[in-house]
Amino acid sequence: MARQHPEEPTLIELTIEEVKAMGRQGMAHPSTPTVLTGGVIGAVAGAVLPVVTWPVGLFAGAAIALYTRVKR
Repeated sequence: MARQHPEEPTLIELTIEEVKAMGRQGMAHPSTPTVLTGGVIGAVAGAVLPVVTWPVGLFAGAAIALYTRVKR
């Protein structure tokens, strides 16, 4: 299926650029504290919940926080 607006970047392209910018700028980038906080919350939830381990929770929390930052 063709994209309606091929000149606009896809969500994956936006996410890759955001992660690269976070890597270059470190804690100075506005998304870094948000993504780290999401990861910590996910890790705590993973440690508390019996179904999910903390590494899975860490990844899921960081991914959700990054998705919400990129989607804006």
